[in-house]
Amino acid sequence: MTEPGTERIAVIGGGNWGTTFAKVVVDGGRPVTLWARRFEQAVEINDAHRNTQYLPGIDLPLGLTANHELEPVVIGADVLFLSVPAQAARERLEEMRSMLKEDAILVSLMKGVERSTGLRMSEVIAEVSGIPMERIAVASGPNIAMEIAREEPTAIVVASESRETADRVARIARNSYLRSFVNTDVVGTEYGGVLKNLIAIAVGIVDGVGYGENTKAAVMTRGLAEITQFALTMGAEASTMMGLAGLGDLIATCESPLSRNFTAGRLLGQGYVFEDVVQQMEQTAEGLRSVRPVLDHAEAQGIDMPIARQIDAVLHGRMKPADLAPHLATDDDTPRGE
Repeated sequence: MTEPGTERIAVIGGGNWGTTFAKVVVDGGRPVTLWARRFEQAVEINDAHRNTQYLPGIDLPLGLTANHELEPVVIGADVLFLSVPAQAARERLEEMRSMLKEDAILVSLMKGVERSTGLRMSEVIAEVSGIPMERIAVASGPNIAMEIAREEPTAIVVASESRETADRVARIARNSYLRSFVNTDVVGTEYGGVLKNLIAIAVGIVDGVGYGENTKAAVMTRGLAEITQFALTMGAEASTMMGLAGLGDLIATCESPLSRNFTAGRLLGQGYVFEDVVQQMEQTAEGLRSVRPVLDHAEAQGIDMPIARQIDAVLHGRMKPADLAPHLATDDDTPRGE
């Protein structure tokens, strides 16, 4: 295995989060090669040190280079950070599988579940790549990409079943404006990143309808209780859901106008139908694709998720957006505890 500090680092995906994360690593003192899907995007990153479509106005460091061909980026990479849409992850991993080093570490920056299987991204990585879970990590937390690209201080958490892997990745993913914490709760860290997107959509819906801060605070609070119950049932630790990957990410995603899921929800609240919302979004709002598989899991486990159910109803035209807020916890008038 390559000695820590000398690893060759690759980022797969040139959207706003992939490019930002590559910048984070380079700003921490390590060169990074980025795979960008389009030739023109790679040229702009290499020649102008910009990624105008996704990070307008941000100067990228000289240590960040890009290539639109996947093989030169993957072959020889010791640590690969994956930042592609969750529903495209399996296809991309299948392309990469034969190129991966035997001892490579793969890190998911993705916050979604695979719609066809309900698998978390770390599970997809393990299934497709054949890499053992102790060499797979996930990174999550309050990750509004543009704010981090502007070098506004924040923190993330890196999780792996192997504390050694988590520590190694955390040392790579830190610099003067971003600090990385670690844990071994992969389930909680991933589900925190997935489930907060659902609540951000709900908060966006009530914002788009025109409701105020009381309504949004109530949705966030009851939403946190709802997603925590789900995550704990699936094997997460309560401390993770109260940490950066849970509460921290929830606050950022529900309150920032830069949040894709909040924006998608706001468009729904303003009366746009699902297809129109997807067309208006420049990047994927993972929460839109995660609602149904999360609800399928919840129903199979007997977990009640009223907010998620109502989001699904709004998405499919069974509920008016303005009707979401009054039904925060229950459809009946029976008092129940928090």
